[in-house]
Amino acid sequence: MQKDYIVRLSADERETCLAIIKKLKVSSTKVRRAHILLKAEAEGPNWKDQDIADAFFCSRQTVENVRKRLVTEGFDIALNGKKRDVPISLKRLDGNQEAKVIALRLSDPPKGRNAWTLRLLAEKVVELEIAPTVSYQTIRRTLKKTKLRSAKFNTG
Repeated sequence: MQKDYIVRLSADERETCLAIIKKLKVSSTKVRRAHILLKAEAEGPNWKDQDIADAFFCSRQTVENVRKRLVTEGFDIALNGKKRDVPISLKRLDGNQEAKVIALRLSDPPKGRNAWTLRLLAEKVVELEIAPTVSYQTIRRTLKKTKLRSAKFNTG
């Protein structure tokens, strides 16, 4: 199968990869990427993607992604990765909104209900315009932090 992205490393890039592998003072992901780049090099070992994936306990897609990043985005990004545009732990509710959710949870449930459900709280938070959108899981995490969940709380 013809490879779309051919790995060609300069002498400096090769030395950088070798130094990373030799020292092992960085993340395992970075070490794995260095191994992948060295084994995929066209003028070097030129291993098949599946062989590289098997040798370094990753998927073939990972190997393809590292190759592609090297060619399209450069050596530094292929080796180090790039920062996410949106942080993983983007906080959904600020402190003021969380306080309103807690107050809502402590209030009486709507007519015809015995208790608040997570989904019902999420709908009410949007209805009261406390937050533009919120999932019941965000409500669950907020209440879990404050230990306000009860044994009879359900998600329905």
